[in-house]
Amino acid sequence: MDQSNSLKNHFLIAMPNLGDPNFYRSVTYICEHNDEGAMGIVINHPSTITLDDLLPQMGITPDLLHADKVVLDGGPVEPEHGFLIHTPKGEWQSSMAVSDEITLTTSKDILDSLANGQTDLSCPDQFIVALGYAGWGAGQLEQEILDNSWLTVPANEEILFTLPFQGRWQAAANIIGIDLNQLSSQAGHA
Repeated sequence: MDQSNSLKNHFLIAMPNLGDPNFYRSVTYICEHNDEGAMGIVINHPSTITLDDLLPQMGITPDLLHADKVVLDGGPVEPEHGFLIHTPKGEWQSSMAVSDEITLTTSKDILDSLANGQTDLSCPDQFIVALGYAGWGAGQLEQEILDNSWLTVPANEEILFTLPFQGRWQAAANIIGIDLNQLSSQAGHA
């Protein structure tokens, strides 16, 4: 697969007829997409966990600045594994640039810095935290798109970091001018 066909740094928008509860009305940020498959983080399904709940389980004392930040249900694969999607600041032990503007980090060191209230130049300006991810094997995502399970659009930082969770599904579809509420969940037959 060449880079022009990759959906890396795109949103997958669940079609209204997608019945899987893990992806119902979801927006998934694609972090990796190649011949071997795809990996992404659901960015609009908040969990009942906050950083204040999560960090002590990791031996980190949360600061007041980020303590009430909601942790997302990032997907059904490895729900015990944490992911941070953030603006590219700092040097972290396990990071991958998704684009020039977005980085994915899986190491604890970034949480230590954020929890200790470090607002210096090394901490990201914007971030989301998720537990779990969504994964697809080789050709699986492409087939699901052909089966009309997903719309794809280039990612948008405002939707990714700023917009309230409940508005992200429609906002992502608005990028390509689609009102998801006007789409039927029934397939047409001629």
